[in-house]
Amino acid sequence: MARTTRGTRKSPDGARRGSGKAAGRGRWLKRLAVWSLVLVIWLGVAGAAVIGYYAYDLPDMSRLAESTRRPNVSVLAADGSTLAAFGDLYGEAVRVGALPPHVPQAVLAVEDRRFYRHPGFDVRGLARAVYVNLRAGRLVQGGSTITQQLAKVLFLKPDRTVKRKVQELLLALWLERRFTKDQILSLYLNRVYLGAGTYGWDAAAQRFFGKSAKALNLYEAALLAGLIKAPSRYNPARSADLAESRALLALDAMVEAGFITADQKRQAATRKSSGRAPRGRYGRHFADWILSLVPSFVGAIDRDLVVETTLDPKLQRIAEQETRALLAAEGAARGVDEAALVALAPNGAVRAMVGGRNYGESQFNRAAQALRQPGSAFKPFVYLAAVEGGFRPDDRMIDKPIKVGSWRPRNYGGRYHGEVTLREAFARSLNSVAVQLAQKVGPARIVDAARRMGITSDIPSELSIALGTSEVTLLELTGAYAVLANRGHGVWPFGIERITDRSGRILYRRSGDGPGRVLTGPGVNNLTDLMTASVAWGTGKAAAPGRPAAGKTGTSQDFRDAWFIGFTADLVAGVWLGNDDGGAMDKVTGGTLPARLWSAVMRRGFEGVPPRPLAPVSIARAAPAPTWKPSAESAPEMAEDSGEDFIGRILRTLTSVFEDDGEDTGRGRFPGDDRDGGPRR
Repeated sequence: MARTTRGTRKSPDGARRGSGKAAGRGRWLKRLAVWSLVLVIWLGVAGAAVIGYYAYDLPDMSRLAESTRRPNVSVLAADGSTLAAFGDLYGEAVRVGALPPHVPQAVLAVEDRRFYRHPGFDVRGLARAVYVNLRAGRLVQGGSTITQQLAKVLFLKPDRTVKRKVQELLLALWLERRFTKDQILSLYLNRVYLGAGTYGWDAAAQRFFGKSAKALNLYEAALLAGLIKAPSRYNPARSADLAESRALLALDAMVEAGFITADQKRQAATRKSSGRAPRGRYGRHFADWILSLVPSFVGAIDRDLVVETTLDPKLQRIAEQETRALLAAEGAARGVDEAALVALAPNGAVRAMVGGRNYGESQFNRAAQALRQPGSAFKPFVYLAAVEGGFRPDDRMIDKPIKVGSWRPRNYGGRYHGEVTLREAFARSLNSVAVQLAQKVGPARIVDAARRMGITSDIPSELSIALGTSEVTLLELTGAYAVLANRGHGVWPFGIERITDRSGRILYRRSGDGPGRVLTGPGVNNLTDLMTASVAWGTGKAAAPGRPAAGKTGTSQDFRDAWFIGFTADLVAGVWLGNDDGGAMDKVTGGTLPARLWSAVMRRGFEGVPPRPLAPVSIARAAPAPTWKPSAESAPEMAEDSGEDFIGRILRTLTSVFEDDGEDTGRGRFPGDDRDGGPRR
């Protein structure tokens, strides 16, 4: 009898149930496979659609070699040194293989340690960045690779959008396929922004250390690598401490990445930089002024340009140093917040320009842009009209109180000197005589004289201009005085000698010498005679530079503006002191701080240079101080106008003989004149 094993045989029903379950699982697996395939297909379609959507307006990658930067304008001083660079500054293109190993290693340690192992995007780096950001509760670390950063730099705007990130990834993949890793890293090193207008490692090395990127030491490479995250914040020119702390973090990162040892880090941190940054910037107000003029000579700035200027670096530094020193020593005590200075060659070439006490605090150029009342510094035009009308320096007039309608122009301190020569009236800056001359020659002739000498600002044809109530810029007023140093030939102040492109092709070269002769010989000689007396023993004697000089002081109403403009045989210079809000200074006249600043700059600027005489005019008679007595004709009017008692008048008269008369600040406005000498920009 056959034996059967229990449990090994199944009933027909059981067999059917088993086969049914198997068939069911098979059908579900089949369906899952089908739907998975469908899902993959649809995901692929969707992904392709997304890629197509974001790739539709990708930039033209065939234009990779084209410049994507703003044109750079380099402004050079007369000796060829660089004053400023505007636009984007790029240095020499560098290759990774030509650099010291620690330069690319510093970048990789800080920005992308797996650069040589990922295909353009780094999943591990991205995951690490997400984790760090979640723990910190804020964005502290990015996940972009160097290739992605290069894609953004070359092709994209810095928008924080999903579209930009997708396009960045697509472009990174394209770059990885198109270039080798070393080529990508080289492109990155040449294009990354490192602050202070510099793009690329070489430009930054030159800017911050005065050397090529090929000569950077370990510490310098770490410092520049640390700038990538926040170039403005860690800029060593602005914050050396922050830059150093960032450099130390970069060195730590290099140790962690295995590029350097801890001992090498310590040595680098101890030795720091072996380079020397270029000397501090100077002449920035001048450079801005030059940049504003460039389009008028070459049109729109659509290429790199080199602008060669007339600025004398030595004189510019002296002017800036002396201006800062004067304001630091006496500015606060005398209520003076700002100053400006312009120095010109006799032909109008700008040798120095100080537009304010601190360019970093204010880029407004008070030398070329500010319209201010010149006060008595405008009187040379009055006297020029007079000498051209037949008056001579030795002619005499009566200095006395006068009245024009309701206007009572007064001399400084209310003192009047009776009969005086025009030379003395000019040297003492007597307002009474200036107004009388203006009445005799007429405002129209004064305006004509000022226009011929180069004043372009509005000048009202009224008697008040005799006391400098019309507003001018320091640059145009100094240029007008330069006509005398230029022996009567007109002067157009200029600062540009030549403009070339980077290939050296000349786009502009200055030619010509201004508008030609605008003053006659006698006019130049007589006016120089008067202005020499002003410096020799008049209100401008504090400006005496130890060599033949001529000039004029000026002070506007309520001590709002103080000027000294003058010239030697070699240089014409103008100084202005005041406040941007038009506030009054503490009795600062043109014969005080401005004259002293002018003298200091002239003395230092021409130290060791033999003095030369002024234009060929006899000026010996202008040197000695005159002796005079008040005339009887002026006494009654003076007494009636002043209201002093007899003894007071006698004491004031005696005092005025031995004291410097200072200069009038223009008190007593002309009817209808509401100018107060406030700032005009």
